[in-house]
Amino acid sequence: MNTNTIIRAERLCYRYEDGTNALNGMDLSVRRGEKLAVMGANGSGKSTFFLCLNGVHRPSSGTVYLDGRPLDYSKKGLLALRRRVGIVFQDPDQQLFSADVFGEISFGPLNLGLDEEEARRRVEDVIRELNIAEFQDKPVHFLSGGQKKRVAIADILVMRPDVMILDEPTAALDPKHARLVDSIIDGLSEKGMTVILSTHDVNRALSWADSVVLFDGGKVLIKDTPEAVFQNEPLLRRASLETPAVIRLFSVLTEKKLLPAGLPVPRSERQLEKYLQGV
Repeated sequence: MNTNTIIRAERLCYRYEDGTNALNGMDLSVRRGEKLAVMGANGSGKSTFFLCLNGVHRPSSGTVYLDGRPLDYSKKGLLALRRRVGIVFQDPDQQLFSADVFGEISFGPLNLGLDEEEARRRVEDVIRELNIAEFQDKPVHFLSGGQKKRVAIADILVMRPDVMILDEPTAALDPKHARLVDSIIDGLSEKGMTVILSTHDVNRALSWADSVVLFDGGKVLIKDTPEAVFQNEPLLRRASLETPAVIRLFSVLTEKKLLPAGLPVPRSERQLEKYLQGV
């Protein structure tokens, strides 16, 4: 296995108790430090795949490897896994359970066996990094949706994982809190952490990701650069996605010869504006 690969799933299958086949022989590799956007229609297997990576679900068949080694599903093995691979659920209420924010973020490091001083130091560092000190003493159930999401991220970040998985991190958030969460995710990526997130926002995926993977029916349709994936209209339709607006506009401008042929596909409106300013 390539030493640059941190996670690999081989022939991964998962069947729920009601007989639903959520994953159907999935193969996927994730590079160390990669920013990977996982996309597809609801029910395509994204969340189930994430839960298999974190050991919450044990595959019906197939194997998940972390640094070349199959996952260990013993109690000790799962504890070690969740120190390295953290997941932030789409609904933070599924994750948060302590009475107050400081206690919530402290639970993970204390559960790892760290002494109280080291645990407190880690918690204070994360609170400062995510700028949540203003509500660190508040009851968790009094927080807004955006605040809960930031605390849920802090829950995982305090464990200092190698891989951070975020399932629809900005779902149901207002624009202000969505920008805050996006900024936190950008900061994780800049530090070199491997970040895997699911999203329906093709524009965000185009501008942010190193790679985009499309799921359909519990299988991988394609994993490639954002430019390659978002120009593949047949596969986008199968994944119930649309071409990003900036690529559609770029194609029109190129076809009408308002932009010269051969320019790289822009990944943001800002890049397209620079093209237009240079004409």
